[in-house]
Amino acid sequence: MRSFTLFLSLFMFVTLLSCGDSSKKEEKQASENAVENEQDNEEQKKVILFFGDSLTAGYGLEEGEGFPEILQQKIDSLGLSYQVMNAGLSGETTSGGKNRIDWVLKQNVEIFVLELGANDGLRGIPIAETRKNLQDIIDYVESQNPDIKIILAGMQIPPNMGQDYTKDFKQIFPDLAEKNDVYLIPFLLEDVAGIPQLNQQDGIHPNAEAQQILAENVWDVLKEVVQQ
Repeated sequence: MRSFTLFLSLFMFVTLLSCGDSSKKEEKQASENAVENEQDNEEQKKVILFFGDSLTAGYGLEEGEGFPEILQQKIDSLGLSYQVMNAGLSGETTSGGKNRIDWVLKQNVEIFVLELGANDGLRGIPIAETRKNLQDIIDYVESQNPDIKIILAGMQIPPNMGQDYTKDFKQIFPDLAEKNDVYLIPFLLEDVAGIPQLNQQDGIHPNAEAQQILAENVWDVLKEVVQQ
């Protein structure tokens, strides 16, 4: 009887130990599955690529203050499965953008936001050249992915280069949007340009407060695309 009792005790101990090991294995497996599912979810998110200059890059701002990052927060709050990627480069011209577009599009992109041209205008680059560079970028993007959705950010400049140049520069963007049947943000810096309290000391780059306005200017157009 004593031997039976001892055997029963040992059996129960081994059984409980096995259950504990099994429970740990199940928890570990569940944790690994959760990580894998999270990684799968990230991989399944569609990419919105912002391709631009210092306005997109967030010149003079702290990390996370730029309008692309603000838009990511908005997208997340709405439960939309999109990942914003910021490919802004300070000082970039349309010519520079054309030269680097090939390696920027190595990944699969669902929505391409083109924000270039401001530096061309400030430098007085010929209108025809800026127009052609933007057209070449649009053509390349569409050649890589015919189903991609393109949003063109309109830009305006101060009249330093003369009234004719300023007027012709502004017209580049609606003309290209109509010609290529792409979405248009009429003027990225609407309600920000020329307002001292919304710009940094250089008077050109929007400050952190202004980024909320820029994000809304973009969202007015982007929301139609992401919610389709």
